[in-house]
Amino acid sequence: MSAAAAGTVAAAPSAAAGPEARRAPRPRADALRNRERIVAAAREVYVEYGSEAPLDEIARRAGIGNATLYRHFADRHALVHEVVLAVMAKVADEAERIAAEEADAFTALRRFTHAAADERIGALCPMLSEAFDRNRPDLEAARRRLEGAVEGLMERARQAGRLRPDVESGDLMVALSQLTRPLPDSRCLAMDRFVHRHLQLFLDGLETPARSELPGSAATLEDLRRAAP
Repeated sequence: MSAAAAGTVAAAPSAAAGPEARRAPRPRADALRNRERIVAAAREVYVEYGSEAPLDEIARRAGIGNATLYRHFADRHALVHEVVLAVMAKVADEAERIAAEEADAFTALRRFTHAAADERIGALCPMLSEAFDRNRPDLEAARRRLEGAVEGLMERARQAGRLRPDVESGDLMVALSQLTRPLPDSRCLAMDRFVHRHLQLFLDGLETPARSELPGSAATLEDLRRAAP
C-alpha cells in the first residue's frame, strides 16, 4: 500500500465523524430513572416541608446517594425548577386527556379539578420565591400550555351553559392553590382527606344557575401573574 493510500485509510474515521457522530450520547435508562425518582421524591418532600427541605431527605426517599442527586441537579434552584416543570406538565396532560375523553363539559371540568388537586399544585406557591426565575423559556412554554388547557375546559363548560358567567380560570386556580397548599405545620397534612370534599363544594358553586352574586370581579390568569411577588 502506498503512503498516500495509507493516509487515506487513516483519515477515513475522522471524515466519517460528522455531526451525528459528534452528538452527545443519550442518557442511560438508569440515569433517566434516577432523575425521575429524584423529581418525584422532591415534590413529595416539598409538599411536606417546603422548598427548603434537606436535600439529604430527598436523596433518601429517592433511594439514591447524595452524589447521584448532585450529578443530576447542581443546586437546589435547579431541582425546584425541574419539579415546577414536572407538575405543570402533569396537570396539563390531565387537562388534555380529560378534555379528549369526557363528553360532558362540566363533568370534564370537575374531573380535571380533582385530578389537579391530586397533583398538589398548591405546593408550587411557596417554591416561587424571589430567587426563582419565572421567565425561562421552558417554564413560559409550560405555563402557556397549562393555561390554554384550563381555559379550554372552562370555555367549553361556559358554552354549554353549565358554568356561571361571572367566573374566570383565575378563580379556579386560586381555589385549587389554596385548597392544595400545605399548611406551615407538617402535622396539618392530616387535613388532606378533606381536600376533595371542599373542592366539590367549590365546584357546586361554579355551576349554573348561580345562587348568589359574587363580590368583586372575576380573577383572570393575567391578574394572578400581576399579583405574583
